[in-house]
Amino acid sequence: MSEFAERPRKKKKPVGVIIVLTILLVLTAVLGFIAYRFFDSQKPVSSNSEQVTFVVENQSSPMKVIENLADQGIIKDAKMAYYFMRMNKLSDIKAGEYTLDKSWDLKQILTFLNDPKSANQKTVNVMIKPGQWAKEAAKSISAATSVSYDDLMALWNNEEWIRSVMPEYPFLTEEMFQPGVRVLLEGYLTPETYQFLQETTAEKVTRKILDETLKVYNQFAEDMKASQYSVHQLYTLASIVQYEAGSNGQDGVQQKVASVFYNRLKINMKLQSSVTVCYAIDFDKETDNWMACEVNGNFESPYNTYKYGGFPPGAINNPSSEAIWSTLHPEETPYYYFMADVYGDGTVYFAETLEEHNANVRKYLKKK
Repeated sequence: MSEFAERPRKKKKPVGVIIVLTILLVLTAVLGFIAYRFFDSQKPVSSNSEQVTFVVENQSSPMKVIENLADQGIIKDAKMAYYFMRMNKLSDIKAGEYTLDKSWDLKQILTFLNDPKSANQKTVNVMIKPGQWAKEAAKSISAATSVSYDDLMALWNNEEWIRSVMPEYPFLTEEMFQPGVRVLLEGYLTPETYQFLQETTAEKVTRKILDETLKVYNQFAEDMKASQYSVHQLYTLASIVQYEAGSNGQDGVQQKVASVFYNRLKINMKLQSSVTVCYAIDFDKETDNWMACEVNGNFESPYNTYKYGGFPPGAINNPSSEAIWSTLHPEETPYYYFMADVYGDGTVYFAETLEEHNANVRKYLKKK
């Protein structure tokens, strides 16, 4: 063969084939992205239960309903949800007020909205006030809903049921099941104005309250982990701070009150809080004189912090988020005593020594 013979040339792919392949790749990528969006849009927006009220106005189009669901953060993707709704024939949505949950997936939400029986019955607003006892909250709820006081109190003391929901609510711990606890969920019923269905159940009411408590707990979870005290002890102490300081308008008074109790704990001094005696004797806030708490220091109860050192077995009311924050962020003070001018303007006076405290009592704690 001649050395000058031509070598075979490589065949070039036609330009048209390259273009077709490129288009196919782009289409595959686009379709893949659309498929991802479509399936992702069906997932819940939250892994945690969070009930929300959703209203479908009269004459609302299916597309308008979908857009409102997306605007309120109940679903992820309005456009994909609309396609899903049409494909699954779930566009027969009725006007009304609905209670949805952000932990539901798209199919659950649309199926719920397509059921004419799902629309809310009459709803009622019930406030659990900061520092309110569980029994007081149960009375308020039972007065406004179909749930009885006895059913609520029974559930709030049902150890088996509470244990069954503990995985959902990390603030509920083994420590709450101490001997002598009056109400197991005392301290964990977060003060808030709640909207309940008038016809409801004790479990639905309680879960809604615990869901709110979970939101508050999540705000403080890291601070609680950093504390030398347990979650149960911190909720218990916050309830004492709440009761002692109340809604006092003084700046930082809750933080100062918290500091007093921390200072006492550091030196193994009893908490000696008269409000724990109030809880121990089942003081009636509406009718009993506050002196009933002061003169019963020897009352036999594990809640009586004059008789027993350390923390009582559980909370003595349901503290606000402000009281929890103050308990986790106490002021650095030298105080071991405090008292409130209950006959005057309610000012709280703090003291380093018992002598100073007694002088404050003589000066301020007298009828004017």
